[in-house]
Amino acid sequence: LADLFLQVRINGDVALLQGITKAVLAEEGRRPRQVLDDEFIRTYTEGFTEFAGAIKNPSWDDIVEQSAVTKDEIEAAAKIFIESERTIFCWAMGLTQHKNAVANIQEIVNLMLLRGQIGKPGAGLCPVRGHSNVQGDRTMGIWERPTDAFLDNLGAEFNFEPPRRHGYDTVKAITAMHEKKARVFFALGGNFLSATPDTEYTADALRRCRLTVHVSTKLNRAHLITGAQALILPCLGRTETDVQASGPQFVTTENSMAVVQASRGFLPPASADLLSEPAIVARLASATLGARSNVAWQELVVDYDRIREHIARVVPGFDDYNARVRQPGGFYLPNPARERKFKTASGRAVFTVHPLPQHNLKPDQYLMMTIRSHDQFNTSIYGLDDRYRGVYGGRRVVFLNRDDMESANLAEGQIVDLFSHFEDEERMARRFVVVPYSIPRRCAATYFPETNVLVPLRSVADKSNTPVSKSVVISIRPSVEGDPEFNRVVRG
Repeated sequence: LADLFLQVRINGDVALLQGITKAVLAEEGRRPRQVLDDEFIRTYTEGFTEFAGAIKNPSWDDIVEQSAVTKDEIEAAAKIFIESERTIFCWAMGLTQHKNAVANIQEIVNLMLLRGQIGKPGAGLCPVRGHSNVQGDRTMGIWERPTDAFLDNLGAEFNFEPPRRHGYDTVKAITAMHEKKARVFFALGGNFLSATPDTEYTADALRRCRLTVHVSTKLNRAHLITGAQALILPCLGRTETDVQASGPQFVTTENSMAVVQASRGFLPPASADLLSEPAIVARLASATLGARSNVAWQELVVDYDRIREHIARVVPGFDDYNARVRQPGGFYLPNPARERKFKTASGRAVFTVHPLPQHNLKPDQYLMMTIRSHDQFNTSIYGLDDRYRGVYGGRRVVFLNRDDMESANLAEGQIVDLFSHFEDEERMARRFVVVPYSIPRRCAATYFPETNVLVPLRSVADKSNTPVSKSVVISIRPSVEGDPEFNRVVRG
C-alpha cells in the first residue's frame, strides 16, 4: 500500500512536516539549486527567507520526540519527496480536528511550495472530504459567512435584499440554542446529535428549541432529542428516482477535486408519498412567505433545470450549467491555484511559521483521537465489526499501546471508564474494553460517535473553530462493578 509508512504521534504532524522540511533544506544546502524550485519561490511566493530561518529552530531531538518518528524515517520521507517530480499531498480529518488544525495544513503548503508542487499537472493539494458533497454545499453558499459578492448576486437574481449579518457555525449554533438565542433548528439531512461534540450539552441545546425539524432519508438518533415541537419530514434518497411534473430529475454534486457531476437515482422510492428535498424546501417557502416572496417556488421544482439556471447567474464558474453538467464526467470549477494565481493580499503564496505544539500530559493522561470503523460511514453504523483492526461484535473499545497498558496495570479486555479533561471540566464515558494496538505511546483511539461525549464544545481549532475531536486529553480508570451511570458530564 505504501513505500514508506510513518506512524505519527497524535497531533505530531507539525513536527513531522517541519522535520521533512528541515531535511529538504539540508539537502538543498548540499546540492544548491538542485532541490528547491527557486524560480517558483521567487515568482510566486513570499516569506521564504523568514520561513527557512525559523525551520532551524526546532532541534531534531524535539522533532523526533513530538512526532514519534525517527530522524532516519523522516529523512527517508524527505528523499522520496525530493525525488518526486509530481507530488499530490492528501489529508483528511486526522489533520483538521486539532487545536492547531490550520497550522497543520499550512505546514503542508510550506512543504509543497518549496518544490513548486502547486499549479502543475499531476501535483497539488488534495483535502479528502468525509462526504460526497460538503464542498459543493459551500460553493452553493451554504456558509454562515457568505461573501458580499455572493449576496449581491443572490439579491439581484431574486430581487430582494439578503440579510448581511453573519450567522452561526456548528459550534456557535449549539451555544446559541443552549442560550436560547436560536429557537428553531432545521436540518437538511444528517444526524446532528451524533455528528457533533459534547453530546450531553448538544442534546440539552436541542431540547431548549421551540421547534426542531429534520428532513431525513431514514431515522437516526438525532430524531429522539427534540424541541418543544418536532417534525420529521421523510424525503427521497439520492439513490431513488425523482420524478417531477416535467419528468425524471437529477441533482449535482461536487467532489474534492472541484468536479461537478450529475447524480441520478435509479431505485423505486420507498414510498409514493416521499417528496424530494427541493420539493420540501419549495413547499415550506411557499407556505411561509406567501405573497411576500416574488419567487415562483413551486415552478422551480417542476424542472430542476430552472434551479440550475438561477445558480448559473449567481455562483461564479457555473456558466452554461445545464449543458456542461450533461457532459460525460461533468466539469471542473475554477481553481486559481491551478493557474498559479493566489488570492492573497500580495497575490503570492505565503510561507508561514509555526511553533511545535506542546502536549503537557500528566503521568496518567493520554491524547485520544476518535476514529471510524470498517462497518461505518460517518454517523451511520452498519455493523459492530472492524476488520481493519480485528475488533468484532462491539464498538465501546479503547485502543492503547501495549507498553502503556503495562505501565498503567491495564489488561487486555479489561473494562474501564474514560475521563476527558479540559480547563476546569471533566467528562466521563463508561465501560470501554481495553484493546492493545500498534499506536504510539501516550496515545489512545476510540470510535466516533461513542466518545463524542468526551469532546468539549469549547475545545476548537484556532481560526476554523472546528471541534478538536482528535486531541482529547483523557485519563483511564478501571470501571466500578455495578455503577449505574453510563455517561456523565461534570463541569467546574
